[in-house]
Amino acid sequence: MESLFRAWKTSRMAYLKFFENYSLEQLNRIPDGFSNNLIWNIGHIIATQHKLIYIGSGLEGHIPDQIFNTYQSGTRPSAAVSQQEADLLKRLLLEQIEPTIRDFNSKKFVTYQERTTGTGFHLTSIYDAFEWNNFHEGLHLGYMMSIRKFISLD
Repeated sequence: MESLFRAWKTSRMAYLKFFENYSLEQLNRIPDGFSNNLIWNIGHIIATQHKLIYIGSGLEGHIPDQIFNTYQSGTRPSAAVSQQEADLLKRLLLEQIEPTIRDFNSKKFVTYQERTTGTGFHLTSIYDAFEWNNFHEGLHLGYMMSIRKFISLD
């Protein structure tokens, strides 16, 4: 599990760099041909981690319901994200890590509700959920790398 946690931390640090390198306006911009933006992808990986790890285990997580509802699968950006919400997302990127690892190490994840993701990955355990989460975050990092090319050109 240590390698999965290291990969997750590395992924989150890559996401954090978007806050350092782009303005709020750029984070909110949806380029032509795309259905979302940089900031939505960040919120989405936070919401998805919550769903995969905590909801899948029948536990309360570490994010506000509003963030989950705004960025879960099936949502799209509906308005520009405020600086206050962007600051919250930035904090949540890192604040989720240690409590989740602590919860894992203290064996809080006792059961897992087996399911198949929308892309066909079958989750049977908390271990599958952590693996899928890392894969999912990698996918969205790739989407963001594509979006940023168009943000920089505008």
